[in-house]
Amino acid sequence: MIETERLRLSLHQMTDFHDLHAMWSDPDVVRHISGVPSSEQESWFRLLRYRGLWDLLGYGYWCVRTKADGRYVGDVGFADWKRDIEPSLDTVPEAGWVLARWAHGQGFATEALQAALAWMDGRGVDRTVCIIAPEHAASCRVAEKCGYSLKGNACFRGEKTLLLQRERDDR
Repeated sequence: MIETERLRLSLHQMTDFHDLHAMWSDPDVVRHISGVPSSEQESWFRLLRYRGLWDLLGYGYWCVRTKADGRYVGDVGFADWKRDIEPSLDTVPEAGWVLARWAHGQGFATEALQAALAWMDGRGVDRTVCIIAPEHAASCRVAEKCGYSLKGNACFRGEKTLLLQRERDDR
């Protein structure tokens, strides 16, 4: 578990499923990710993947909730999704974040990602990457605030995608 001033990041539990599904099935939330709201089954598979990442990789995604009232904020973390992307991400941990619509524009993504990156830095991970749809200005701002810089363009699912990279702070 990681705590910030306003947030608590913890491993996903079964009790998080309905909140996770509500977020991933919201068209506004997924507009710049896949463009397709998730079905209940797809959300369930996502929850299982999130938990499995930790056992297989030693890192993964956290469930983000407010400390004040436990409200579901979203998901943040790292993965190796084995994406079919050019250029390849190899085995570099890929950062990702997604927030429930109510939580947009409040600085939660930056706060949660900074905490997750500090956790990764503390484990000696030298570099992380993230991919962002070019039109997703809010995520580009989060990435920049968290130390990511443009490495170049990538092609993912036939679409131009921004590839950003961050080096560990204490290298």
